[in-house]
Amino acid sequence: MGVFVTAPWISVALPVLLAVIVVFLGRVSKVLVPWIASLGPLAVLATGVGSLLAIPKPGARWFDAGFSARVEPWTSTLASQGQVVWFKVGALALTVGWSVDTLAAVMLVVVGVVALMVMIFSVGYMHGDSGWARYYALLCLFTGSMTLLVIGNSFTTLFIGWELVGACSYLLIGFWYQKPSASRAAVKAFLTTRVGDIGLLVGLGVLWAALGTLGYVPVMAGIGRMSPAVVTTVAICIAIGAIGKSAQFPLHIWLPDAMEGPTPVSALIHAATMVAAGVYLIARTWPLFEAAPAAQTLLLTVGTISALGAGLAAIAQHDIKKVLAYSTISQLGFMFAALGVGAWTVAFFHLVTHAAFKAMLFLASGSVIHGAETQDMREMGGLRKAMPVTFVIWLIGVGALVGIPPLSGFFSKDLVLDSVWAKQPLVAMLLFATVFVTGLYSARATRLTFFGERRVEGHAHESGASMLVPLAILAVPAALLGFAGPWLFERLGELPEKLSVPISGIAVAIALAGVAAGWLMEAGESADEALESRFGLAWHASQSAFGWNAVVDTLVVRPTVAACRILWSIVDRFLIDGTVEGSAIFASWLGKIGSSWETGDVQNYGALIALGVAVLLAVTLWMGR
Repeated sequence: MGVFVTAPWISVALPVLLAVIVVFLGRVSKVLVPWIASLGPLAVLATGVGSLLAIPKPGARWFDAGFSARVEPWTSTLASQGQVVWFKVGALALTVGWSVDTLAAVMLVVVGVVALMVMIFSVGYMHGDSGWARYYALLCLFTGSMTLLVIGNSFTTLFIGWELVGACSYLLIGFWYQKPSASRAAVKAFLTTRVGDIGLLVGLGVLWAALGTLGYVPVMAGIGRMSPAVVTTVAICIAIGAIGKSAQFPLHIWLPDAMEGPTPVSALIHAATMVAAGVYLIARTWPLFEAAPAAQTLLLTVGTISALGAGLAAIAQHDIKKVLAYSTISQLGFMFAALGVGAWTVAFFHLVTHAAFKAMLFLASGSVIHGAETQDMREMGGLRKAMPVTFVIWLIGVGALVGIPPLSGFFSKDLVLDSVWAKQPLVAMLLFATVFVTGLYSARATRLTFFGERRVEGHAHESGASMLVPLAILAVPAALLGFAGPWLFERLGELPEKLSVPISGIAVAIALAGVAAGWLMEAGESADEALESRFGLAWHASQSAFGWNAVVDTLVVRPTVAACRILWSIVDRFLIDGTVEGSAIFASWLGKIGSSWETGDVQNYGALIALGVAVLLAVTLWMGR
């Protein structure tokens, strides 16, 4: 473990190397592929755990030393550090490197545990798939890319990892590329997140122009040398990047469609790691946001809209994975709301607990899909009898999601509510409404899936050990991780946050009321038809996620496609192709004229030669005057 602590870059290089090995190994022995690939997340996990043990004492993030006098020298809070010059132009140089502190180490543990469980779970879920080796190679590549993002000591390193995880997400969402819907979803996710990435890239350009560096430590130390307008611009640009990656309004539309990828991919990328990268980025660069109140207001607004809006959209979904996708957007909204009121440690705590119970819920949904052979909850029902282990694990995950004590989500989500209530009571009321909605869609999905009678013909069965063991392992942190809150806050250099009894009591009561409402919604065989008839427009609005896809298609996609077609026809076809093809036509025309002079008549050739000589003599005499 020591070598991973002193040289954490190995946890980046090893998964990338394994990705190459797995591709070739798949041609020889498919049995060995998942177990060789699992060495990647094991290395990441070893780096995270070893670093937590190596950091000598609790301390804040390593770059805070240049920003706040209350923090001890940052070298005492690091497990390791190092960097190399990437490229240099004159006196300016871009470096890439690594530094591992408590924030990074905890995130590495999250990435390592979830990636390892996903790889083991996939042994059963992806068994027999023709893209077996390609699948595990992409998981390895994603694990290395996410690790690079986490341990980077500069915006340069982070941005490389940031774009690599986006590329891996594209490839994994479109893993079953033979399906047109999967290909479209992959392109949609890639293009939508690129919008946010452009914002992040602009922010980095402004930082470089202002300070001439992109290293975390010098940037945070140089905040005081930048004007408030520049700091605000940079923070807002970084926030835009985080909004895109974490699927927050208005760039949230890619995540529900991303469910076209394999379910274990959803657990890894779209619940626990990549979508959490936006929250991690803001926590990592918090001094910038602390100095930019306007950026915090943006985070609070976006987070609140995403939390409530996505929760309402989850109510009327029939695809079990889409319910969890909208739930993920909603829970990330809670984290953004906490960031918006300055509670970055609370947001990070909710990130950690959410990674455990939402990854488990996605894998549990994969177990359900594998056993029932459908994703449509209307075709399920009564699965608690056929899949008792999956049912119990699902209940633990749903309880944590809703916030039932003493499960992990209860501690972290209630701390978010308390933090927002202290600063913005009106916004907190909207989040309390979201708690009710969370209970409602969770109970509805649970009743549709596991209770009543099977609604279609077919035999459901419990999943095998390779799928149930990871679920059981994730159930432990999903249930107990909330008790680690005081330890986490202390290790992050902050005072432990304490739960407010009134806030927690109200939140639990509201959550239980939502559960009761959701349970009653699906009472009866034709509940959905009755609900659609009763609520009409509201039900359709929920099913369509309030038509935001249609809005984006009308206002952005179609005008962009039309503009591209016009540019293609005028600039590409007429100007560029016309110039190239026109020169060829002109050359051909000249050739035809020249070929017409080739008559084979010696007298004509002699006359032409004489004419040429005369012309050359005339030119020579004229130039010699």
